[in-house]
Amino acid sequence: MIRTAYAVINLKAIAHNVQQVRIAAPYSKVMAVIKANAYGHGLLRVAHALDGLVEGFAVARVQEGVRLRKAGLQQRIVVLEGFTECEELQDLLYYDLEASVHSPHQLEILSRQSEPKPLNVWLKLDTGMNRLGFKSPDVNRIYEQLQRCEQVKKPLNFMTHFANADDKNDAKTLQQIVLFKQLTANYEGEKSMANSAGILAWQDSQTDWVRAGIMLFGISPFADSTGKQLGLQPLMSLHSRLIAVRDVAAGETVGYSGTWTSPHATKLGVVAIGYGDGYPRYAQNGTPVLVNGQRVPLVGRVSMDMITVDLGLNSTARAGDSVTLWGDSLPVEEIAICANTIPYTLVCGITPRVEIVESKRSNTFE
Repeated sequence: MIRTAYAVINLKAIAHNVQQVRIAAPYSKVMAVIKANAYGHGLLRVAHALDGLVEGFAVARVQEGVRLRKAGLQQRIVVLEGFTECEELQDLLYYDLEASVHSPHQLEILSRQSEPKPLNVWLKLDTGMNRLGFKSPDVNRIYEQLQRCEQVKKPLNFMTHFANADDKNDAKTLQQIVLFKQLTANYEGEKSMANSAGILAWQDSQTDWVRAGIMLFGISPFADSTGKQLGLQPLMSLHSRLIAVRDVAAGETVGYSGTWTSPHATKLGVVAIGYGDGYPRYAQNGTPVLVNGQRVPLVGRVSMDMITVDLGLNSTARAGDSVTLWGDSLPVEEIAICANTIPYTLVCGITPRVEIVESKRSNTFE
């Protein structure tokens, strides 16, 4: 059966990308961030590929951590959003998960906990993200409160999250690093600041643990570079097939609302992929697509199941020919720019209709 929309996941690339993390942060343990279905690559698929390569995992929600434990993963697992109700706390304890504590509401839940098993806590400090965490004036008080709490394992651990680390010229990241170090200088416990951008661009943010996320998947955290330019190997490529080739005359429009008018006679290729598969709805005319390895421009509006590309009047492409939407010589970062988004949204947005094909080849694929 000829596949239409499918994604190839190159699992061999994971070990290479972990090695790049270790080269950049040689004195830190690695916490692999595999939230949101491992950034669209498959939670358990990626976790098993990382097993033995990293010291810990980080997920956003308790259910993700539970899935990892039920799948047999034994590393430390940190739930970055922590818990919001007693049932979630019970799951954290039962499955030996660790939790970010970032709000007074969580302290109330902990105070009502009667289980003898203590929870391993990461005290989340808000150093400038203004999303989750305790601000500077409250840190000592919250720390003392957690120290007195029998339901919390000692010593406490500390973490923060960067707001602008992907901008290497933004001074806010340095301010966050300095503040975090000031707030935690007199406390025991492990500490974690660096995300992927911190690992690659802010060496002072590398503490006991680094939290590698997007770079593990071979994608750059920076707008001015691709993963390959940073020495990373992308895991995902997205593919489909031509399902039709059509002749159009000069002056004819294509697709919904006629957003593209052919300037001359040409051949159009219809590709079996659309926003129903996760291809970006707002990809602009001219977004590059590979047909039989050759770049051609997207033309017309992206629809649910199909896109159209301008093959050129002399094209010999036929229905059934291969199409790459990103991967190989077409970085997902480039497609993100054309769609006025970030590559995170593209890989996370792949829908269940897209068939996933695992590859363990060390070279690039298709």
